[in-house]
Amino acid sequence: MRWVKCALLALSLALGGGGLAQADELPTYTLTFKQGGSFEPERLEVPAGRFKLILVNESNEPVEFESLPLRKEKVLGPGVTSFVVIKISRPGQYPFFDDFHQDTKGTLVVLDK
Repeated sequence: MRWVKCALLALSLALGGGGLAQADELPTYTLTFKQGGSFEPERLEVPAGRFKLILVNESNEPVEFESLPLRKEKVLGPGVTSFVVIKISRPGQYPFFDDFHQDTKGTLVVLDK
């Protein structure tokens, strides 16, 4: 019975590790919150599909990446780096903003593949 538990654990670790490897293979883009309330870049172009968006808060205040049409939000403390994974198939322009500083806005432009 013990060997069955070990085999199941090994299988789950192997499958879980494969999922992590796939996440690392995603196209990756970076969006930085700058001191003074701006995004860099303010306009980010990406191909349609699934990708990882790394969020970097270089400011001394908390920020929140939020996009209503993308249904994504992420709060970052001062100096924190995190990420969101986005999957979108429709080309178009998708606005985002810092919910704590609502004048700070940007646009994610999704292009055809």
